[in-house]
Amino acid sequence: MVLSEAERALVRALWNKMGDNVGVYTTEALERTFASFPSTKTYFANFNLKPGSTQIKDHGKKVAVALTQAVNHLDDLPGALSVLSELHAYKLRVDPVNFQLLSHSLLVTLARHYPGDFSPTMHVSLDKFLSHVNSALVSKYR
Repeated sequence: MVLSEAERALVRALWNKMGDNVGVYTTEALERTFASFPSTKTYFANFNLKPGSTQIKDHGKKVAVALTQAVNHLDDLPGALSVLSELHAYKLRVDPVNFQLLSHSLLVTLARHYPGDFSPTMHVSLDKFLSHVNSALVSKYR
């Protein structure tokens, strides 16, 4: 499931369109994940998980930075996300299914905010991109 050049261009174009709002959307996706999949809250026992909390916003910004890094390194996602993979696998011990749940919530969030851009082709492109990100994040779990 390789990202074609056209798919890469769509992902980059949407990321550019989001601009400084990437953190806003990743924060919303985190809030959506916690609401839709309550089991994901277990990794954030010390966080205030109410929508709009500073802790969720801060973590949303971290997710935004990681995903932006991934968009900028589509040719080497495992290398670009290696440190995060190690952190989540060895220190945080996050169940890999949580990356898929967050990806789903991010797709829903982006579809909501960019309905005119969210064609079936865009959906597939983003889904493939997020699948590659998830694979890179779980690479250290093996």
